[in-house]
Amino acid sequence: MQDQDQRGFDHGEIESRWQHEWADAGTFHIPDDADDPTYVLGMFPYTSGELHMGHVRNYTITDAYARYRKMRGEDVLHPIGWDSFGLPAENAAIERDTNPRDWTMQCIETMREQMRAMGFGYDWEREIATCEPEYFQWNQWLFTRLYEEGLVHREASEVNWCPSCETVLADEQVEGDAELCWRCDTPVETRELDQWFWGITEYADELADDIERLGGWPDNVRQMQENWIGRQPGARLEFDVGEARSASEDSSGDEPREYGPVEVFTTRIDTIYGATFFALAPGHPISEELAAENEEVRQFVEEEADPEGDEPKGVKTDLTATNPATGEEIPVFVADFVLSDVGTGALMGVPSHDDRDHAFASDQGVDIVPVVAPSPDDVPDVSEAAYTDDGVLVNSGDYSGTESAAAREELTRDIDSATDHVQYRLRDWGISRQRYWGTPIPVVNCDDCGPVMVPDEQLPVELPEFVQTTGNPLDEATEWKETTCPDCGGEATRETDTMDTFVDSSWYFLRYVSPDDDEAPFDVERANEWMPVDQYVGGIEHAVMHLLYSRFVTKAIADMELLEHREPFENLVTQGMVLADGEKMSKSKGNGVSPLAIVEEYGADTARLFTMQAARPERDFDWSETGVQSAYGFLQRLHETVEAFVESSPDGEADATADYVAREIDATVASAHESYEALTFTEALRETRDLVGLLRQYREHTDPDAETFERGLSVAVRLLAPVAPHVAEELWATLGHEEFVAEASFPEPAGDVSDAERERQLVENTREDVRNIVDVAGIEDPERVTIVVAPAWKHRALDIAVESDAPNVIGEIMGDEDLRSKGDEAASYGQELQNERQSLNRALTPDRELAVLRQAVWLVEREFDAEVSVVPADEADEDVAKKAAPNRPAIRID
Repeated sequence: MQDQDQRGFDHGEIESRWQHEWADAGTFHIPDDADDPTYVLGMFPYTSGELHMGHVRNYTITDAYARYRKMRGEDVLHPIGWDSFGLPAENAAIERDTNPRDWTMQCIETMREQMRAMGFGYDWEREIATCEPEYFQWNQWLFTRLYEEGLVHREASEVNWCPSCETVLADEQVEGDAELCWRCDTPVETRELDQWFWGITEYADELADDIERLGGWPDNVRQMQENWIGRQPGARLEFDVGEARSASEDSSGDEPREYGPVEVFTTRIDTIYGATFFALAPGHPISEELAAENEEVRQFVEEEADPEGDEPKGVKTDLTATNPATGEEIPVFVADFVLSDVGTGALMGVPSHDDRDHAFASDQGVDIVPVVAPSPDDVPDVSEAAYTDDGVLVNSGDYSGTESAAAREELTRDIDSATDHVQYRLRDWGISRQRYWGTPIPVVNCDDCGPVMVPDEQLPVELPEFVQTTGNPLDEATEWKETTCPDCGGEATRETDTMDTFVDSSWYFLRYVSPDDDEAPFDVERANEWMPVDQYVGGIEHAVMHLLYSRFVTKAIADMELLEHREPFENLVTQGMVLADGEKMSKSKGNGVSPLAIVEEYGADTARLFTMQAARPERDFDWSETGVQSAYGFLQRLHETVEAFVESSPDGEADATADYVAREIDATVASAHESYEALTFTEALRETRDLVGLLRQYREHTDPDAETFERGLSVAVRLLAPVAPHVAEELWATLGHEEFVAEASFPEPAGDVSDAERERQLVENTREDVRNIVDVAGIEDPERVTIVVAPAWKHRALDIAVESDAPNVIGEIMGDEDLRSKGDEAASYGQELQNERQSLNRALTPDRELAVLRQAVWLVEREFDAEVSVVPADEADEDVAKKAAPNRPAIRID
């Protein structure tokens, strides 16, 4: 534990005080008449009960960025709310013998206070909770509007069922090859239930097409959405399936049984001449019929088929399929790599040009015939591996010699049953859940009228008292369930499923625009002005659930003419995880770190600063006690530096050293600005720490110029303010400012910083060269260091080399009259430039290089305790001066 008496400041006192000051002043409230504010949003938290370090990182990212934009003079909308429906709350309530609402509201209260303690600058007047009727009535309103638009339907279907959660899961909620529940990792089963679906597939093309417009999203998220939508252009065509013709010769004398045409989908109809087998899914109707008659097929379907297995398996049947392109009969298999719910549940097997088909054919002894080649004269050997690229058709009858793309068009046109078709992996969104703690689906089931929407004026349909039971709890709420039909007035029952909680989060960002509106889900005019969200931050795990659903719902609402935009989030950051020894923190592993403990010990600013400087937002990083202490120590040093300055203002001269510090202040501001704009933060914080370190060195080296030193402190405090706001407010006030630093202007460079990086590189290279010479030469106590700047003619030669497009720059250099007068020396330097051609960069002018190095002399003097001078080449010994080059001065150490 830290000794309170040794602390430079009492973080508990200042954090509480400034949080109250901000709240009293309404610092982060955004009025309804704000003109197109910058909208910064973190994915709202599930009400689990306590913040964890992942929360701290996520919400510090958004808070720091929102505060930065506010300091840039922008109105900023930065709200918070609670994703508060869901099965975990229901289970927690059962475990504690309470009800989900009481448990959830208790969690919200706890987490709200924890967020306030972290100093997050939210507009708390816009707070929402999805479990409140004032919110979920608009889920029900949205359900009705989508139903009216033909985007809601109910049907019996095979669904993903978690036996532990006792509820349905959307496809996106089934994870991994093992098909585990996303919440509890229980293996998912298949059941057939009546379910309500939202028609996201109606927007499949637009969702896929618009991915390329999401330029502010990470590439991996865009790729994940593209893969999940799974758009595949191809063709549908039919193979006639039946018993082999030779079957007519059996002893029964019966005609071979015909199953008629079976449709397949393929993206490679150009390979149809290489189709040497036909495969049916175990769940295909023909497979089921065969299993009822054939023991071998039954055993495979019921006992051996393993769609998730590493190797494709199957069983041969007595059936054949007629290739519509060749008229040939090919064997039919029941195979476990064919899925009933993907495509048509049947496929043509082309082992020569598909890896999976090749593995299956090799195992089953099926012919493998190449029909696509890089060229007609270069037919691939496909005995060991498939050739999967496009090419030119071979062994394909009249189509041989045709390129793949053209052949696909011709074959689709020429085969009678073939039609162009686009297939999608995406399925309609099943929103029905058989649990209590969710939005009731606003439907009444009437024997005479069928399903009837609850009228808007009767919304919200609220939940009954909590029912603890296995199965569907609302089925047991008899009094609540019994109602009258809104259409005919007869007896009816309420729908007892509740909505998937991803419905809650599919539009919540719109509700923040007008959270108290009781006439509409959001104010249309304001939403069209304030949306889309400018910067969104959240976990990568939501790439194909929340983010995809939100895009769909936004587009659907736009088609209701309620929104002018069709994408909800302009820019997206997916933050990495906070790890413990390389592993994800979790209660079960006992490796979690409590943010509250860190706040109590070191303060909220320390926790915020550490999480932001440890790694860029998108990267994982390991929690480190040493890193926390380092962040805490830095804040203490900054506090001491400001306090010391205020207590005793320096009275030094505005000399070359002050000029150097002033230039470093400007360079720091420029770099930090770029870092905040890009939401990288680590560079801005490193620059701020370096600046504070430089100011302390300046103070130790000489009596500083007061104006320069004060500006440096002012800049450091403001650069730190978005990340460590409490300490920054305290120090800003200590420096004599009356307004909040949260409302101060973000610093700007006082001068031109276009050459700042080159100036920094020059100083660092020179200092490093001095160190290397001292080390290599074994000089223990250097007395004098002479730094010699290159002559102007070398700078001229470098400029020519950088600008030149000639294969050899020596000729161009020697073509310059002034350079030619330098004779062999110019030619020799020209050869050096030619040798380094690929890495040449412009340098500062000779005068600027001289001035920069003279301003930085004090750093070399401090490091080596030696007399240091910087001179132009014409004032130095010739043997030293000739070694000097632009951006790489010569150095002599005595």
